[in-house]
Amino acid sequence: MTNLLKRGVGGLLRLTGLQYWPVRVRTGVAAGARWTLYPWSAYWRGTHEPALQRALVGLGDIRGWTCWDLGAHFGLYSVGLARRAGPTGEVAAFEPNPASFARLERHRRMNGLETLRLFPAAVSDRAGSADLLTYGDLGSTTTHLAYEDETLGAETRPIGVPTVVLDELVDAGKIRPPQFIKVDVEGHAHKALAGAARTLAAHRPILIVAFHSPAEVAGVQALLTPLGYESMVIATDSGSADPVIGHDLLFTPRPR
Repeated sequence: MTNLLKRGVGGLLRLTGLQYWPVRVRTGVAAGARWTLYPWSAYWRGTHEPALQRALVGLGDIRGWTCWDLGAHFGLYSVGLARRAGPTGEVAAFEPNPASFARLERHRRMNGLETLRLFPAAVSDRAGSADLLTYGDLGSTTTHLAYEDETLGAETRPIGVPTVVLDELVDAGKIRPPQFIKVDVEGHAHKALAGAARTLAAHRPILIVAFHSPAEVAGVQALLTPLGYESMVIATDSGSADPVIGHDLLFTPRPR
């Protein structure tokens, strides 16, 4: 299919509402879940991030677990984890992009997942608000809070979003301490996890973290290494030549 034809089909799907046509996720961590046809059809076709999906399935029997999904996007992993955790488990999913959050909420409703709790916010080390940089495209998977060295300009087209601190949500009883955390927050993982430092130290969950910047790598390693975590790179098809940036790492706590 040519690019021109793809754009034409995509426009037709958006304009007619066919993007919401219900389908089933074919394979992967959310296999069998109800989904919407378009966009990001790789989600329901089962071809999105296959190595990461295998790692999530490889967690084994997670019935009753609490999982956090930081940077949930449309909720492929949130929905998959919630279905696997079952009625006694809980998944807390965080997504600050309003367009992505709307689709996340739709997928939660389509699957009747009462144990999937949604938060329209970015996770950080400070509660309040921040600018989500969109570069004019809320439909992108790469909207993000500013990188340390990022210059803000008219082209970033920021929108204000709330920020939350995970330790504070745990203290207030709004979310349960996790057995597993998935983090993909476009360069902000070190600050997101800094806001969960007390919970990490007390409960030592398994983590999978996607890395996008040197500051993110250094900050996460500085936080997790003293807690006795070991890391392993999950092979991905990102094309990144860097051994860490552009990849996902699995962090597991060594027995005490």
